[in-house]
Amino acid sequence: MIRRLDAFLPLVGVVGLLAIWSLVTSRGWVDPVLLPSPAETFKAFWKGMDGGALGFDFVKTVYRTTMATAIAAVIAIPLGIMLGSSERLYRSLEFVIDFFRSTPASAMFPLFLVLFGVGDETKISVAAFGAILVILFNVAYGVMNARKTRLLAAKVMGASRLRVLFDVMLWESLPQTFVGLRNGVSLALVIIVVAEMFIGSQDGLGHSVFEAQQLFDMPRMYAAIAAAGALGYGLNLLFLTIERRFVHWSGK
Repeated sequence: MIRRLDAFLPLVGVVGLLAIWSLVTSRGWVDPVLLPSPAETFKAFWKGMDGGALGFDFVKTVYRTTMATAIAAVIAIPLGIMLGSSERLYRSLEFVIDFFRSTPASAMFPLFLVLFGVGDETKISVAAFGAILVILFNVAYGVMNARKTRLLAAKVMGASRLRVLFDVMLWESLPQTFVGLRNGVSLALVIIVVAEMFIGSQDGLGHSVFEAQQLFDMPRMYAAIAAAGALGYGLNLLFLTIERRFVHWSGK
């Protein structure tokens, strides 16, 4: 019985947040113009998602985030395996990787605007740039920290360097690779939403939040923020589910 109730524990925080929000708005502790009630926000959310502009903006942000993450994964995973398999090569490029990984992606907006102009290409490429470095670091780290016993066993059995790389190191690095993918997709979403706010966008959740704020349409603004949060949570949960399905042997 207790274990069954444990499944509902994550809902406690949600219910608590809604209760506090409702109390604050009903008591008038915050100007209702600045903080609409949960009911008003949900109404705006439902109206926007049910054939409204918010649904279209949501789909556009999903598309851009998915494209950026896919591009980042295709580039970063092979490079991470290659760098991780050679510690000397990784050490020689470590400063460059850490430098760009530590550089705020938003600082790269002007450069990518010059290269790609105002359009989806800029938003996707900046987000992919940020995600690449996160995924690359995690994949390389996973390969470098592959369990020595399995590597040694493969070499003793006569496996070639290529087979060790793909049959042992690649699989050993998968748990850390998924950590990188989860962090990468979260960062890509953040960059995409910020880019939609400020890089001449006519759609997307970032544009929806910014436009609603400019028009002082607070229920719509909070609804767009909630949609962005739900998207981020959903993407993270998706990668976590895939990881548990295909990397169930992690740590064994």
